[in-house]
Amino acid sequence: MFIRMLIPTVCTTAILLLLSIGVSIAKQKSKSVTTLLEAKWDRTPLVLEVSEFLADENLEYYWNFIDSISKNSRTLNQIESDREKYEIILEHAGKFLTTSQLSVLKLSLSLHIYSPKVQMFQQIGTERNLPSCQCAADIGGQLSCDLNEIKRLIETPVDISQRPQIFNLDKHYPGTANRSLVVILYGELGTQCFSHFHTLLKEKAVAGYIDYVVRHFTQENTGERLRLSGYGVELQMKSTEYKSQDDSEVKEGQESSESSQEDDDVEIDGFDFAKLKTLFPDFKKNLDKFKQYLEDSSNELAPLKVWQFQELSLQAAERIMNAPKEEALKVLTQIAQNFPMQAKTLVKTIVNPDLRREMKINQDIFASTLNLQPSDTALFINGMFYDIDIVDVYAILDVLRQELRTMEGLHTLGINNEKLKALLRLDFSETSGAAQFAIDIRDSAISWLNDIEQDSKFRYWSNSLMDLLRPTFPGMLRQIRKNLYNLVLIIDPTDTTVRSLLKIVDSFVVHATPIRTGLVFKANSSKSLSGLDDAAIAMVCAFNYVQQLKDGPTAFGFLRSVMSNSNGDKIEVEDVKRELRLQFNEDAEDILGPDSDYDFGRQLSEDFIERTGLKSFPSALLNGIPLPQDKINVDEFEEVVLQEVMTQTVSFQKAVYKGKLSDTKVVMDYIMEQPNVMPRLNERILNREKSFYLDMSGKASSTSNIPALLQLSLQDMTATAIENVKYFTIPKKGPSYHSVTYWIVGDLDCPKGRELLLYALEHLKFESDIRVSFLPNVNGDKKNLFNKIVLAALEVLPSDKALSLILSLLQNNKVNEQLLAGDKLDIPTEVWSKVASQEMNLKMLRVYCQRVLNLKEGERAVIANGRVLGPLNEDESFTVEDFSLLERFTSATCLDKINKAFSVSDDDDDKPISSDTILKLEPLLISKASNKARFDVQFGSDEYSVIKIPPRHPDQVAFDLIAVVDPVSRGAQKIGPILQVLHDVLNANIRVFLNSLEKNSDMPVKSFYRFVLEPEIQFSEDGKQLSGPIARFNNMPTSPLLTQNYHVPENWLVEVVRSVYDLDNIRLENVESNVHSEYELEYLLLEGHCFEQTTGSPPRGLQITLGTERNPVLVDTIVMANLGYFQLKANPGSWLLRLRQGRSADIYDIVSHDNTDTPPNSTDIKVLISSLRSHIVKLKVQKKPDKFNIDLLSDDTDNGGLWNSITSSFGSKDEELEEILNIFSVASGHLYERFLKIMMLSVLKQTKMPVKFWFLKNYLSPQIKDFLPYMAKEYGFKYELVQYKWPRWLTPQTEKQRIIWGYKILFLDVLFPLDVKKIIFVDADQVVRTDLKELRDFDLAGAPYGYTPFCDSRKEMDGFRFWKQGYWRNHLQGRRYHISALYVVDLKRFRRIAAGDRLRGQYQALSQDPNSLSNLDQDLPNNMIHQVAIKSLPQEWLWCETWCDEASKAKAKTIDLCNNPLTKEAKLSAAIRILPEWKGYDDEIRELQRKIDSGLLDGDPLAENDNRVVSNNDATDIHNEL
Repeated sequence: MFIRMLIPTVCTTAILLLLSIGVSIAKQKSKSVTTLLEAKWDRTPLVLEVSEFLADENLEYYWNFIDSISKNSRTLNQIESDREKYEIILEHAGKFLTTSQLSVLKLSLSLHIYSPKVQMFQQIGTERNLPSCQCAADIGGQLSCDLNEIKRLIETPVDISQRPQIFNLDKHYPGTANRSLVVILYGELGTQCFSHFHTLLKEKAVAGYIDYVVRHFTQENTGERLRLSGYGVELQMKSTEYKSQDDSEVKEGQESSESSQEDDDVEIDGFDFAKLKTLFPDFKKNLDKFKQYLEDSSNELAPLKVWQFQELSLQAAERIMNAPKEEALKVLTQIAQNFPMQAKTLVKTIVNPDLRREMKINQDIFASTLNLQPSDTALFINGMFYDIDIVDVYAILDVLRQELRTMEGLHTLGINNEKLKALLRLDFSETSGAAQFAIDIRDSAISWLNDIEQDSKFRYWSNSLMDLLRPTFPGMLRQIRKNLYNLVLIIDPTDTTVRSLLKIVDSFVVHATPIRTGLVFKANSSKSLSGLDDAAIAMVCAFNYVQQLKDGPTAFGFLRSVMSNSNGDKIEVEDVKRELRLQFNEDAEDILGPDSDYDFGRQLSEDFIERTGLKSFPSALLNGIPLPQDKINVDEFEEVVLQEVMTQTVSFQKAVYKGKLSDTKVVMDYIMEQPNVMPRLNERILNREKSFYLDMSGKASSTSNIPALLQLSLQDMTATAIENVKYFTIPKKGPSYHSVTYWIVGDLDCPKGRELLLYALEHLKFESDIRVSFLPNVNGDKKNLFNKIVLAALEVLPSDKALSLILSLLQNNKVNEQLLAGDKLDIPTEVWSKVASQEMNLKMLRVYCQRVLNLKEGERAVIANGRVLGPLNEDESFTVEDFSLLERFTSATCLDKINKAFSVSDDDDDKPISSDTILKLEPLLISKASNKARFDVQFGSDEYSVIKIPPRHPDQVAFDLIAVVDPVSRGAQKIGPILQVLHDVLNANIRVFLNSLEKNSDMPVKSFYRFVLEPEIQFSEDGKQLSGPIARFNNMPTSPLLTQNYHVPENWLVEVVRSVYDLDNIRLENVESNVHSEYELEYLLLEGHCFEQTTGSPPRGLQITLGTERNPVLVDTIVMANLGYFQLKANPGSWLLRLRQGRSADIYDIVSHDNTDTPPNSTDIKVLISSLRSHIVKLKVQKKPDKFNIDLLSDDTDNGGLWNSITSSFGSKDEELEEILNIFSVASGHLYERFLKIMMLSVLKQTKMPVKFWFLKNYLSPQIKDFLPYMAKEYGFKYELVQYKWPRWLTPQTEKQRIIWGYKILFLDVLFPLDVKKIIFVDADQVVRTDLKELRDFDLAGAPYGYTPFCDSRKEMDGFRFWKQGYWRNHLQGRRYHISALYVVDLKRFRRIAAGDRLRGQYQALSQDPNSLSNLDQDLPNNMIHQVAIKSLPQEWLWCETWCDEASKAKAKTIDLCNNPLTKEAKLSAAIRILPEWKGYDDEIRELQRKIDSGLLDGDPLAENDNRVVSNNDATDIHNEL
């Protein structure tokens, strides 16, 4: 951006003057680093991405957009200019979106967030084997490209039993879902054929023939890969203590020079040279010189003294605050991303004391309120906290979209920004603090078994409620002689399966638990039945008899005895008789017969159960609050009771502390008088999952006929209804608006319909804050006279008079018969005059009930503030008490919070709140973005240390974006560019609180950083869409050694596919101009957690596969014990998830799965990868009935052993029998890859048996990946590239070297397939002098792995042997400290003892301290030596000059080129000096490379004889890239 200046003319003159001087500099090209990231699939058409964006906003928008594009006079594929095409697409989308949403759409297109979904449909179409035509339709399983044939197949379907698989992500044409004939259109929106197909299929869908679905499919690919953004690239400065660069000559590729020419004129120190050259074309030469002068004077690093580091963070803050307000964000980003170069100019900055003082005050407030420390980074979006280190820009965009919908909805209702912010902060989640509703349990239907206040066994307990405030051990129940906790169990007394629950209840009573316990029996209340006819009545009578004869506990014991002695699932009358004779020797006829004195309480119990609203039994209440039904089982009942007791104890403690509950009050009365206690409960009201909210965001229409109404979207229909319905109300005081709006839906020709409206209106008589309307849902062929009268009365009478009239009619049981007989019933003539005109209203409301409310004719429903409760069951009553409960529930969960939010602002300019506003608020807020906690960021002042950028349009909705950031931190490097883009895209109030460290002890940031993100797609001057964004590091210092790291979202697996330079060791002084690299998004990770259904433990070693119908096993993985975690690699598409054939599938079945996309009635588990964001599935497995005692990782099996079973799933019998030596190694950077080749050659020269190498693919360069197939063919070995993404739950490492160390030790159990029994790790910089078969066969004496101890023989290195002193000396307790350069792992034993899970657990604990695990790959196994044993290998297995003396070298079986802290000798010179054979190996490898480069060898060996068995592009390198 051209630098902004106060007096442009003066500054322009100054620039020209400077240029005219002409700085005399030798022409020298600046050095740069560029890199880009592409997806594995081609660029997808933007029109398809826009359609998916609209579908997520509103399904109606999606179909209207398809209609709009299809009706365009010119099809999109006829337009050559990409820019013109883009503008036309946005113009069509703009019909449905607001200006703000359109800006967000542009950012979404720049990020290509919907490209994976479009590609997913492409993969589904490819798997379907579509014919090679531009558009194709799948008609009930038959494919056709011919419109006439499609029409015939629809009108005369041959066989519709083969219904195509439909996924949740599929979009059905409105109103067509669930029809028997499904037609799926595969085609590209914007083509002529799509327009023709869509017109026909839409016509058939509207006519009711088909269920119409569209899936995107393009026949012609663009050939251009999709360029991605939304990631960060870091150039980290490396230590040059040990030289780690390869001296081989680099042959520059064409792409290196090409990329350096792209966008050559860039901005330097605020000067936009491209702009300057446009403004002053005559000065291009001088501008080049001036640019070169700025480059030369600013790009080199200057060494700083230690004292100069101290205030760098504060000095950066001062520099930012001194910049012009509109440039502050840009300056923040510039300093953070180029800090190593900026530091030398910052040290001269003087820090303003006011900035220092203000920042300190704010930091103290942040620490106490937000737990943020100096140098921490935080982003708050409308008060919601996001950790910038974890969250990716895709998640941020998702949140912004959801927030924007809510904000614009609120703005439309006339809510100002102040109230809007208060409303957004409201939490409407189920757990947001609203009291759980309870029923009054002071009821004689309950048979209490004990009484804490009266029973003598509790006489020694304290009577004082103050004991609640005394401290006690966690989980301990206080012994207070009050009925504080009252447990009621409602049971079917004939159900013997409840006896285990009754045993738990008995333990409460017998062991004097401070819980009062009671029973309610569910039994038939009919007086015509007696205990001789019905077993439940027999149990009730017998229980009453024993309770009167003895006491409650004895009666309870009798009940348990009957159940224990019964042989069936149900108690029979004879069981009760037998127990009565056995225990009491009584005649059962007197106790159970029709004239029994003990047959009482049945009606009371039935009434009580009906008031609870509970439908399934057994059920339980604690102090009237229903306990979760799924927890009432023998395993969880006791725990859930105690949890609820603890929860309620807190409430009692608060009440006692505040004096609301004292010893003078009856505790039971106090509990039952709380506002959450209702006279009845109703699950339909209290369970939000059984209802849905209407979308009230539409626009009202003046529609007056049915065809026009049918053309409206569902939300527009609702908006129209809101505008037209009339209400019953009563006069009220206070606010003019009504807080609760009821719509009663039903048919008044039905008694149940009349009853529902009667109860609603009777409730209204006593509640002035509600209003009630009636929506007839009737059969249009009837007269519907009463329904019409209600509508007419609402139209012409004042609401209170209409209420009186309709109430009197509803209370008349014969009103319908009288009306049909012609009786006028004192109905005013003005009402009768409007009755006939209500016919159209009835029909329109019937359409509304059918289309929007999904009600069949005559069905009833209650709609409370947009929440639809219904359809009500035929036998379901909704009484006055239910309406009272519904009002209280609505108030407690929503209205009270809204009213509190409204109280924050009482501006006179506020638009008055209307009843319709309140009606629309609840659905809008309940469906809002997130139930994530929102913070009110408090601070002292914001004058000196806060960047403030006000919204561009203060009168429109504005996001509140707050960042807390240290300007010289990793967080600032990422948050700066994100805030810049959000400022361009959103109308936002941005505040950035600078959070500097007071004193830095070291250089705070040692890296350069770029975050790749653009607010909109860019086009060239000729209208062609540019390839996409690129990370560009211009004018870089040439002397430091840099390593390039990618920071991508957690679920992305990326690899470098093109680069001639060593990206681990970039030194620009050795480069002509530009270091360019290209990466590929190789896979999107599918993650999951798997547990056993019965035990809840992870099934360690279980193998899970992912594939398609054609290729069932493309990738597979192994389940860890840590969190039951697994990961699978995939790309956009539809995938089958299964247990691997063999031992896994033989022992286990998948019994349940969450977050999958399995179609209904499908036996296969389908997972759709349709997003660049994470996808996490949850699996539950169960052992087959005959395999309960078999361990997946055990050796015992009837079929010849575990490994026979496992290996059979991996290959042929010949492969099983073949002995092979497995070698594992890791390398990163050209030098270590050079060493790696030599290590491989030394192994092959010494080893007589077949060898298979395993390499960690994550960090290999393109060069070695190209070289390995040739080497494998030349020397006859096998190899595989294994890959694993560092799990998100495991503490990450930030340095590449430490990440590689982690991979060496942390994932050994999951990196390799189960048929690899032993593996040897050999460091890349090692040379082998013996046959490693000897090491493979070495007896590890039961240890899972064997390492070589460090040598002690070279005495001059004693000062560097840290393990001989301090912590390590104490920890090892005489054991040796082992080196990780060579080790052998018994993977079978390793997995059996869960060594990998133990190592990860210990790593997780130790890594919380950043100073621990200095040498991660060595320190971790040595630290765990007491838990996971290490077998010490003989010393000759690893010789290293640094630690071992020369005398021992002759016996060395391997020689490692360890770094020498004394001499700091470079690796290459050490290799040539120490190893006589090294140069010969090196020359042999060079000769092979020369043959490859000169074409002397055959073409790519992968094409003819792949030693890795590589399958198609979506597969991994064989099974093993787990």
